[in-house]
Amino acid sequence: MDDQRCILHICKRAVWEAALQVGSYEGDTLASEGFIHCSTSEQVVDVADCRFKGVRDLLLLVIDPRQVRPEVKYEEAANGQHYPHIYGPLNIDAVVSAVAFPPQADGTFRLPDLGGATGV
Repeated sequence: MDDQRCILHICKRAVWEAALQVGSYEGDTLASEGFIHCSTSEQVVDVADCRFKGVRDLLLLVIDPRQVRPEVKYEEAANGQHYPHIYGPLNIDAVVSAVAFPPQADGTFRLPDLGGATGV
């Protein structure tokens, strides 16, 4: 990405592969909360360690926010940080890469190489 900005989303590999077949990704929170949870690169490891500790076969979707068709809002969480949320199905052409996101031996995560992209 030429401006080095991205938003990130953690998902299971099988879910992403299914999304590729239908042309959009909805995420499990779109139906229940009305948006897809995302993170910046500074936030994603904390989110992964909190919500996905030890989970295998995850991908980190690297999303170009300029290409996202539904609305993207940066909303404040209880910790005071602003997290990106996508309000509607994510068009898969906004995903510039899907990077393997395995846990380390202790179950925690480390940010993988994102090809130079950084959080917004």
